[in-house]
Amino acid sequence: MTTSLILIKLIGAATLLVWSVRMVRTGVERACGSELKDLLRQAGNRRAVSALAGTCLAVLLQSSTAVAMLSAGFVASGFLSASTGLSLMLGADLGSALVVQVLSFDLSWLTPVLLATGGGLFLKSPTRLLKQIGRVLMGIAFVLLSLQLIGEATAPLRGSTILPTITRSLAGDIIMSFIVGAVFTWLVHSSVATILLIASLAAQSLIPLELGVPLVIGANVGSGLIAIGLARGLDTEARRVPAGNFAYRAIGAVVLLVAVAQWPHLLDALGQSTERQLVNLHLAFNGFLLIGALPTVTLTEKLLLRMMPVPQIRSQDDVGDSARSALDRTALDTPTLALASATRELLRMGTLIEKMFAPLMHIFQTGDQAAILRCRRTDAQIRNIQSDLKMFLAELTRREMRAEDAERSMEVASIGVNLEHVSSLISNNLLRLAEQKRNQKLVFSRDGMEDITRMHDRVLANLQLALNIVVSGDPDAARQLVSEKDKLRDMERASRERHMKRLQSSIPASIETSSIHLETIRDLKQINALLTTVAYPLLRERGDLLESRLVMIPDEYA
Repeated sequence: MTTSLILIKLIGAATLLVWSVRMVRTGVERACGSELKDLLRQAGNRRAVSALAGTCLAVLLQSSTAVAMLSAGFVASGFLSASTGLSLMLGADLGSALVVQVLSFDLSWLTPVLLATGGGLFLKSPTRLLKQIGRVLMGIAFVLLSLQLIGEATAPLRGSTILPTITRSLAGDIIMSFIVGAVFTWLVHSSVATILLIASLAAQSLIPLELGVPLVIGANVGSGLIAIGLARGLDTEARRVPAGNFAYRAIGAVVLLVAVAQWPHLLDALGQSTERQLVNLHLAFNGFLLIGALPTVTLTEKLLLRMMPVPQIRSQDDVGDSARSALDRTALDTPTLALASATRELLRMGTLIEKMFAPLMHIFQTGDQAAILRCRRTDAQIRNIQSDLKMFLAELTRREMRAEDAERSMEVASIGVNLEHVSSLISNNLLRLAEQKRNQKLVFSRDGMEDITRMHDRVLANLQLALNIVVSGDPDAARQLVSEKDKLRDMERASRERHMKRLQSSIPASIETSSIHLETIRDLKQINALLTTVAYPLLRERGDLLESRLVMIPDEYA
């Protein structure tokens, strides 16, 4: 077999591995994304519980990076402290290492079972949940299959005369090997895939232990770099979590490299084969990092507050993306291009609304006046954007255009009106209720706050889904968004019933905040209903939307 053919097969197998890990993660997120966020939020500020929650989430998602971004978002919204976010990340890193442990064993016999079961669920199941479970099972099967393909692709390399020269050269340069491991992990955006690839090559005797150790340690540091890169555009509060986690991993990597250099016999206790030693080293690194770093997260939070302070001077437009409009008036004579720029403006409105909506629970709990003022400035900006968008589309409709472009123009205008209405509900209703709660020094009952927060998290997830639909036009996502409307209605009804029971039990906090509680859940339900309208044009075009929810009565009974 030629070297080029071996390389093509190896690249293909490695690509399948990376894609399979992502497939599992997206399947879990689509199946129970809101529930995972709820679990993350409920971890509270208890370090041990937070670390355990992070471990469980990373095992489910097969990605510590996904947990990093979730926790960073909650820290930015004020749901969690930075120290809690760091605890979650330390636990997530251990969970990711546990995933590697399981997948590193010979589970090839499971591949056909998982493919058959997962494929059947994905293709034949009537519900989205079962389809996504099938997706997860197929993703795990593809991971196992990719590891087999890597073994087959690299088998001819065992007798190679060039490869040992390259590996010996890297093995003699610990720093370069460490950098290679970190950079490769950052490039593929998956530490799980990287460690499995290293272990698979070691199992084929293509990577010696001297090279595998710095590669594995570098992969752990590269995992921290991924989260830093993804959080680059977020607020300062959100960036503290991945920054602190990266600092832990970097310090731990230096300590481990020195320890291995001084006492190489320690690796003998990690297993008999090179593959097992490397996989166990990855687990040991993250386990000891959790044990050693968890007691220091509060101190680290204080250091991060000093090193990464929130800017004190904020301009009027810091609450959103760039104030520059996406509307291109030079494209009015080309309706397709004009509508594309109008769609980008919708996304800008949606992003600003997300900036307003995400910190609402923090505002309800603290009454933060500065945050309220920022949200109201954002509302004014959204109203200006909607006004410009309305005039832009009105001017476009005076031009000659195809029927489908005219229909799309009406759809964009309708979505813009609804998004402006969402912004008004947040600014005029929800922020007013938060101020009323603060001014009257009221406190929600623990169960009441839990109900409201759970609904808020669900609506926030649906807002993000609605923005994705605007971009992708995905009919499956549109169906999911519409189905969420019924779920929110059920959540609102259940919350109202639980609130009435608390009133019957004469719980003081529930009595004092009754009107605020009921108005809040009503407004959240209304916001979700407005967001659902984003999916209607797409589903109506495909014939997937009923014109009425009413049961048709035969004429003879009318």
